[in-house]
Amino acid sequence: MLPLRFVLPSLVLAAMIVMLLLRGYVHSEILADHRVQPPTATDRVPAEILEGGPVIDARGDELHSMSVPDHRLVLTFDDGPDPTWTPKVLDVLKKYDAHAVFFVTGTMASRHPGLVKRMVDEGHEIGLHTFGHPDLALQTDQRINWELSQNQLAISGAAGVRTSLFRPPYSSFADAMDNATWPVAEYIGRQGYLTVLNNTDSEDWKRPGVDEIIRRATPKGGKGAIVLMHDSGGDRSQTVAALERFLPGLQADGYEFRNLTEALDSPSALTEVTGTDLWVGRGWVFVVQASEWITGILAVGLAIVGSLVIARFVMMLVLAGAHSRRVRRKGFSWGPPVTEPVTVLVPAYNEAKCIENTVRSLMESDHPIEVLVIDDGSTDGTAGIVQAMGLPNVRVIRQLNGGKPAALNRGLANARHEIVVMMDGDTVFEPSTVRELVQPFADPKVGAVAGNAKVGNKDSLIGAWQHIEYVMGFNLDRRMYDILGCMPTIPGAVGAFRRSALEPIGGMSDDTLAEDTDVTMALHRAGWRVVYAENARAWTEAPESVQQLWSQRYRWSYGTMQAIWKHRHAVIDKGPSGRFGRVGLPFVSLFMIVAPLLAPLIDVFLIYGIIFGDTGKTILAWLGVLAVQLVCAAFAFRLDRERMRHLVSLPLQQVLYRQLMYVVLLQSWITALTGGRLRWQKLRRTGVVGAPAGTVPQQRGRHSDDRRPVG
Repeated sequence: MLPLRFVLPSLVLAAMIVMLLLRGYVHSEILADHRVQPPTATDRVPAEILEGGPVIDARGDELHSMSVPDHRLVLTFDDGPDPTWTPKVLDVLKKYDAHAVFFVTGTMASRHPGLVKRMVDEGHEIGLHTFGHPDLALQTDQRINWELSQNQLAISGAAGVRTSLFRPPYSSFADAMDNATWPVAEYIGRQGYLTVLNNTDSEDWKRPGVDEIIRRATPKGGKGAIVLMHDSGGDRSQTVAALERFLPGLQADGYEFRNLTEALDSPSALTEVTGTDLWVGRGWVFVVQASEWITGILAVGLAIVGSLVIARFVMMLVLAGAHSRRVRRKGFSWGPPVTEPVTVLVPAYNEAKCIENTVRSLMESDHPIEVLVIDDGSTDGTAGIVQAMGLPNVRVIRQLNGGKPAALNRGLANARHEIVVMMDGDTVFEPSTVRELVQPFADPKVGAVAGNAKVGNKDSLIGAWQHIEYVMGFNLDRRMYDILGCMPTIPGAVGAFRRSALEPIGGMSDDTLAEDTDVTMALHRAGWRVVYAENARAWTEAPESVQQLWSQRYRWSYGTMQAIWKHRHAVIDKGPSGRFGRVGLPFVSLFMIVAPLLAPLIDVFLIYGIIFGDTGKTILAWLGVLAVQLVCAAFAFRLDRERMRHLVSLPLQQVLYRQLMYVVLLQSWITALTGGRLRWQKLRRTGVVGAPAGTVPQQRGRHSDDRRPVG
């Protein structure tokens, strides 16, 4: 059985897709009422049908063909109801006390049930025009039954009635019946329906002009007629204008405008629906209305996320480029070189597979350091491994398991130097990392520095996806935030702090699961500047399984939400320290919480467009979005001097990886809204990332073991 954390977000995503598919289903295109197939032979059509009237009754053993008596007109309107034109048609009919027959499609009746109800309430009759308006001559009996039943379902839910009137799409006069359409009329009759054709076609769908519509709709010599018009399927302004003249004009000539059964002096074609059928119909209409409402919101969400994505890409390209030009220009420096020793804190919990690589990489540093390994209650001999190495300037501090913030604060209390570098126990530094990381402290306003965290195990597919994310999403973002002066996070894998900046804010807090984001926000609010050092590279081991990736990102997402909530009052901070609240907090909320949550809408609407829209244009639009992302990713890779070959997996990342991140973020929202608590998640490490040789990390053999979570 799937865990609840997978089920709930997956159900939300599935519900969005179902609502969109339902909307597409009831938004099928309505074509003008003319045959899409050429007529065939008529040798199977009875003569009394070809020579008879426009109403065909094939319900019994004998065929009956009926015509409307003289001086009676039955106006019929096909393809509606339309929210724009049907009310105007109804208004004109009501103005002149005229009744008509509306042959509605199930798709339109489901979307606009109030108009169907109004038709019935004002004395008009309703007829079936199928659910989706297909040419029934090309369909199977099963499809015909389905079209009829779905059409009745929509009418029942909208107006609480059933109808016995039916008009096939693309129908014409009775003498136009052929060997393709007559079997449909026969079958429809056996199902209990009257087939209603017409003998006077206004051809208003061609929009020939008001005078021409009136001329074509007017019968000759006072004869009765069934007149074909349309209240949907396009611009029906000429139809409405023609009715304003047609109705009073023919009434003055002695014509009566009645619905069909009134004109034929027959019992009403409408019967009341009760019981289960009524509630099933109402349920259908309710679901369709819900889909209209929900997909409307989703469309707004798509517009929002589209705007956010484009805005973020533009800002990243412009500001990251500006950051690169600034720090790489000839003569740039933070001030006098920082040469004083620093303390490197390495919190470690069950890092036996990684800790030796981590410490040895620090010993290659070209900057003077002391190393404090804080063993947070490890049970796998992590502390013993470090002590057995017997390295100078490396101290091991043991403590009971208290979590990463407690370990870092213990290290801060024992640090000998003002500048403190923090890293994870599974991370390795290059020889120049510490030196590059601490140079910004030449500026006395700088309180913390974010380094360039990179994925060391990027040869697997999941690793390659995270590599793209780190280079494009994290490091490109940090360049942008550096320019804006509102860096949201010092990565736990590689960051540096002034002790004099940390101590007044209480050091590393355990109020959230994202202590690195929490402390960064606190430093901003204390008035310190936080910057990014692109050359301070650290190689970290990214999760290599979906479960491990889930655990890590779930903690990050939930912890970020906690940090945003904790520092929500930053938006009203005054002075320079309020810049983060005015700029950084809204940016983090939009780009890290809202936009990723809405990102799946791009793929959901892609499915919708392929099924119900212009497939070519839909795919082209999606490829356009992908191309923009590819440009940004290539730009980020160029800035980081990374090989472009890993971008081959970018399209698949956008299809699969983004959905996983969506589910993680949605589950974080659910946890936050329901008041749930999330424990620290200890990731399972393999020791795959070794000490770097120059600037490229070496790889060791893979191992696996089971670890219990911290905290």
